[in-house]
Amino acid sequence: MTPLVIPPAAQRDERSIQMLNAWIAERGFHCTLNIGFFDGQGHDEAESWGVFLADLVRHIGNAWAEERGTPAAQTIDAVMLSLNSELDMPTSNVVGEFNVGHS
Repeated sequence: MTPLVIPPAAQRDERSIQMLNAWIAERGFHCTLNIGFFDGQGHDEAESWGVFLADLVRHIGNAWAEERGTPAAQTIDAVMLSLNSELDMPTSNVVGEFNVGHS
């Protein structure tokens, strides 16, 4: 396993919160989620995850623009098209368990 770099801001901020880890392993998608964090802060959980995911998609667009020169908007459009298609007609089942706690 090759871990990704922890962003410098997250390293500097003693109050940083890890929200998501995701892997492709054993031919499938595996993740850990910090579910309930937004609710615990007095925010709507689903709406806040929507904002979080929108920010993530924008970061993907910006990163691909920097890496390959593809306009960020073009990548964002492609990600959203794929996301909506996958939500409408999944190519695989979502299975797994939800574990509570931190390591």
